[in-house]
Amino acid sequence: MASLLRAAATWGLFPWRGYCSGVRQGKLSKDFVEALKAIVGSPHVSTAATVREQHGHDESVHRCQPPDAVVWPQNVEQVSQLAALCYRQGVPIIPFGTGTGLEGGVCAVQGGVCVNLTHMDRILALNPEDFSVVVEPGVTRKALNTHLRDCGLWFPVDPGADASLCGMAATAASGTNAVRYGTTRENILNLEVVLPGGQVLHTAGKGRHFRKSAAGYNLTGLFVGSEGTLGLITAATLRLHPIPEAMVAATCAFPSVQAAVDSTVHILHAAVPVARIEFLDEVMMDACNRHSKLNCPVAPTLFLEFHGSKQALAEQVQQGYATDVCVPISRLPEILVQTKEDLKTSGLTGCIVGHVGDGNFHCILMVDPEDAEELRRLKAFVHQLGRRALALHGTCTGEHGIGLGKRQLLQDEVGAVGMETMRQLKATLDPRGLMNPGKVL
Repeated sequence: MASLLRAAATWGLFPWRGYCSGVRQGKLSKDFVEALKAIVGSPHVSTAATVREQHGHDESVHRCQPPDAVVWPQNVEQVSQLAALCYRQGVPIIPFGTGTGLEGGVCAVQGGVCVNLTHMDRILALNPEDFSVVVEPGVTRKALNTHLRDCGLWFPVDPGADASLCGMAATAASGTNAVRYGTTRENILNLEVVLPGGQVLHTAGKGRHFRKSAAGYNLTGLFVGSEGTLGLITAATLRLHPIPEAMVAATCAFPSVQAAVDSTVHILHAAVPVARIEFLDEVMMDACNRHSKLNCPVAPTLFLEFHGSKQALAEQVQQGYATDVCVPISRLPEILVQTKEDLKTSGLTGCIVGHVGDGNFHCILMVDPEDAEELRRLKAFVHQLGRRALALHGTCTGEHGIGLGKRQLLQDEVGAVGMETMRQLKATLDPRGLMNPGKVL
């Protein structure tokens, strides 16, 4: 066994057959599984079918594609050893957090080893005076904010799910508070990343947590949103914010989608400092009423939240209500109205909700995964929606990432030169294409 582990650092680049029972089947050999156990311990390795299936899908519609084995490392040293072992032996590596992704990012399209990082769940350092914290990948958003409660700070990026914070970094997650606090990308100061060969990179320098820098390339930005295709994020240094003195929420129903989104853009043009401004169409409002026994108007509705001092909040709410009827010139009303019509034409059952304060919205669709015709219409609708966004100089994904489903749209968005630049970066860091293969590019 010791010689097998040493071989991971010295053997040639293409000994796949020695570690797998066959390339096509992708089954890992007994010796390879034993090598995994030698690194993380037998209790932290599983090849059971049910466990592999649990790790072969997220919350998206993409079919389950299980890995050949699942491992639970306990620290960055073990992650480094696992990466070195897998990479030199040609075994794909797929990172896994809480599994709450929406684009198939954890599907093991070529088999391989799934690295479940949830056992690494420590808060490594808290610097209240510098408004920063260092977390391991198993720490979730809610767990961090519970830990921070007594020091008057919080991490405000809220994608909805209780996602792992390093997973949010990997997918450049956003959420309801982005209009005021920015997305995950704007709230990451440093990352610890295990590169494909096992080297450990600190993207801003080890232990550093400054707010800004003009030193060299922005390596932190490179790995935010890389979806596990360039390396495994094993720690993140996050920017924290003071907990607001007070929060006030408001709702307002509108006669049409156009009126609601026109009001949204006008509120932003008027510099009303809202923290959240969310949109639900009449279909979603009806569903909320039925589910929660509410009696809200069944109409396009805005939900607003304001953060600040009590005096400032009173002024914000007053100004916000005064601007609700204005109609600014904007592309957001145009695409929402078009999408509403497209949804009716498609025959799909769904609704529109959105973080309209930053121009981001979602269509929530009910689909039978066994109905091939319905899936075809779903794919066509999603592609058309993406093309509409691009035609209006937008992006095909505001927060979910590319994953499996939006690779063609990414090419349309960034162009041939942009795609080739990304491929060159990928080839430099991952020349064998084993880091979460099949995703993004």
